[in-house]
Amino acid sequence: MEVIYSLIPAMIFLGLAMVVVLVWAIRRGQYEDLEGDAHRILHDDDDPNLPAEMKAKKAKASHSDQRMPDADDD
Repeated sequence: MEVIYSLIPAMIFLGLAMVVVLVWAIRRGQYEDLEGDAHRILHDDDDPNLPAEMKAKKAKASHSDQRMPDADDD
């Protein structure tokens, strides 16, 4: 029973801390664009507005000649 006397204030403090974090995140705009990331992966990588260094990084990453060995390879 003595544990409850310490757990109740601790849980109230933790709950208030989570409310403060939620209010802080809302004010900072964390929940403004919920659809942007979901649609961003559908965009084509051949965008003419993409900087040249980004195109080079993506081309290098996608055209690597390394492959994982199969169990059938001897």
